[in-house]
Amino acid sequence: MSEMLSQDEIDALLRGTSDNTPTPEVEAKEEHLDSMESDALGEIGNISFGNSATALSTLLQQKVEITTPVVSEVRIEALRERYPTPHVALRVGYTEGIQGENVLVLTREDAAIISDLMLGGSGENVDPESLDEIRLSAVQEAMNQMMGAAATSLSTVFSKKIDISPPLVEVFDATMNQTIIDRLELWETMVLIEFNLKVGTLIDSTIVQIAPIQFGKQLVDELMKATGEAQTAPEPVKAQPQAETPKPQPQAQQQAQPVAPQPSKQKSMPEVAVSQAEFMPLQSPASQEAAPANLGLLYDVPLNVTVELGRTKKSVREVLELSQGSIIELDKLAGEPVDIYVNQQRIARGEVVVIEENFGVRVTEIIQPHERIGIV
Repeated sequence: MSEMLSQDEIDALLRGTSDNTPTPEVEAKEEHLDSMESDALGEIGNISFGNSATALSTLLQQKVEITTPVVSEVRIEALRERYPTPHVALRVGYTEGIQGENVLVLTREDAAIISDLMLGGSGENVDPESLDEIRLSAVQEAMNQMMGAAATSLSTVFSKKIDISPPLVEVFDATMNQTIIDRLELWETMVLIEFNLKVGTLIDSTIVQIAPIQFGKQLVDELMKATGEAQTAPEPVKAQPQAETPKPQPQAQQQAQPVAPQPSKQKSMPEVAVSQAEFMPLQSPASQEAAPANLGLLYDVPLNVTVELGRTKKSVREVLELSQGSIIELDKLAGEPVDIYVNQQRIARGEVVVIEENFGVRVTEIIQPHERIGIV
């Protein structure tokens, strides 16, 4: 029995090491997260997936909540034991701003509900076995929009542009030899972030984000770097007003001193008020020059822009008879210009165009003021 190899010695031989190679050198290559880094990753996940929930809610037309991130470390062996049944995995790579990849893991039940909602279904009584290629593509698009929103949040947090590649999707389980997780070339130990996922009353489950430890540390470094720059940037700004503020104070005092003796002269100076009428021509050009500058104060005021395809009138009975799939005929012909409103005020007409995958409107006519109030 004494000649039998221990499990540690067998593992060392499988890694290609010899008896002369000390074990501590192999363990030194393995990285771990400390408590501060785990908290930072949880905060990053909380911020980025908050925006993801909003994007997913818009797509699915359901209230979506992605909350309560829990950060832990897991080895590849434990990860495979965690998913003995088929799950849906999506690999997301970062192409700009940061380098690395991570994997999102959903249950097949959750993925089936999301795909059904994406395809216009109700999401109820969905069979997980129905995840064919088309439905997996729908899940892929939903995760693409979700991770795109997360990348936008990271861009704001890190103060740099972050972009992702389209995610790859597959159904995997622990019995598969080649999966998305295998192709990630992860370290033996990975960071695992679990989020609580709620989609209306249809889903109350968990979505898991898996990434190499090195990628997690990269995110923490970017956060620390952005936080450090934000703390140092305001210091020179605060120093400038301190140097300027004492200067106008004595000037204000000097101006206040000659004003004090003037009340006694006001009774004998009525003509001075008449001569001040000469300032009138000076005010008109000043007001003309100030108008464009004052107008600039309104440039950032948000306005609601609405495009009206057409209108119609229905009785209460006709409205109550509407159901999913009903067609409502409008008072405009196909190809006829649509009306463009800004804050409920019609200002232009245009034609509907398609820009990539979104609708748009090309302005063809600006409506004159007398036309806006109905005067022909």
